[in-house]
Amino acid sequence: MAVRPIVLYRNDEAILRRTSQALADGASEALPLIADLRDTLLHHGNGVGLAAPQIGVHKRAIVVCLGSGNSRRPGPPVGIINPIILEAGRELPDFDGCLSIPGLYAETVRPHFMRLQGIDERGQRLEWTLEGFDAVVVHHEVDHLNGILFIDRVPSPDQMVTEADLQGDRPP
Repeated sequence: MAVRPIVLYRNDEAILRRTSQALADGASEALPLIADLRDTLLHHGNGVGLAAPQIGVHKRAIVVCLGSGNSRRPGPPVGIINPIILEAGRELPDFDGCLSIPGLYAETVRPHFMRLQGIDERGQRLEWTLEGFDAVVVHHEVDHLNGILFIDRVPSPDQMVTEADLQGDRPP
């Protein structure tokens, strides 16, 4: 459908902090929203997930590229409408970053096991079992729907790293 601008934390934190509302079952706005999320994520090739608030829409919809934690390439973006975490566990530290906070990264603790319920793009109610980095990615995007950002999960600002830090360009 359309590549939408990504809401940036430094410009519009309040937009990212709002809680999103559920989409009605079979809502006509769901498919175009998922299409816009997918197009926007694919346009920003370094992301593996995107939530509707990140394009300024406060509806409970996300797209995620599953398989991104494996040595193989992540799969295409999968749309999930009204995701509900039914069970989460095996919390472990993992790498985290966000398209709305570009160039800043940190280690956060997130579940590496999750059972998730939601509606797929065909309007079917489904349950997913996610493990490893797939669970991390989905948890990150569901956090966005609740106005929570990955920086909220970092214990101290000095634990944040920049793009330059990751590339070894940080001065001694």
